[in-house]
Amino acid sequence: MYTSATLSLAALELLVHVLPGDVPSGLVAIAADIPDTLYKIVIEPGVVPGRDWRRYPALLGLCRLGTSWASDMESAVLAVPSTVIPTERNYLINPAHPGFREIKVAEPEPFTLRLPR
Repeated sequence: MYTSATLSLAALELLVHVLPGDVPSGLVAIAADIPDTLYKIVIEPGVVPGRDWRRYPALLGLCRLGTSWASDMESAVLAVPSTVIPTERNYLINPAHPGFREIKVAEPEPFTLRLPR
């Protein structure tokens, strides 16, 4: 599961990949409470592999890092810097990890982006 630390960052992560007229309708926001006590692997911007780690599409090394993290089952959460705003965080959550049970996931709520015309 690919998530963001804030709803505004999640919206930005969506908007950088679609044209304003292509924003899907029927969006929902789903809050998740990740306990501070849950072990997380944190990757800092200065330690992200590859010089051009913010490029799109993602470098193969970054894809491998995520795949390796998910299959190694070291943690339920991998905290990574956002390529859009590197000082903010996105969280990859592994539902197959036993620690996933500690994350409280709320019910989906309708979410609408109001974009200028």
